[in-house]
Amino acid sequence: MVDLNVDEWTQKEYLTNKKLLEAQGIKVMLVDTILNSIEGADTITYSPPLMKQEPVGSVFVFYCDSGKGTHTRLKEFRSKFPDHVCISLKGGRGYWRKNLQQ
Repeated sequence: MVDLNVDEWTQKEYLTNKKLLEAQGIKVMLVDTILNSIEGADTITYSPPLMKQEPVGSVFVFYCDSGKGTHTRLKEFRSKFPDHVCISLKGGRGYWRKNLQQ
């Protein structure tokens, strides 16, 4: 069972939870807030109008360089996307490890 009532996921939690949730039909997206994608990761660029069109209950995992900015902005993200789950990637882009890819 995946706990969606958390503020942060590590990269490992993101990869594991993404598989589990998508097997249940729940869309999980890694959201780039800094216009700097993660090599080898499937990301989308932060765009509220487009993201609001995603299915209700979709999970947005926001990242920045260190994870601190997106963690600080979680309240803002959650108010913008009340029909979606918003989580911050712990450590952000800086802690992403290629050897833990999907």
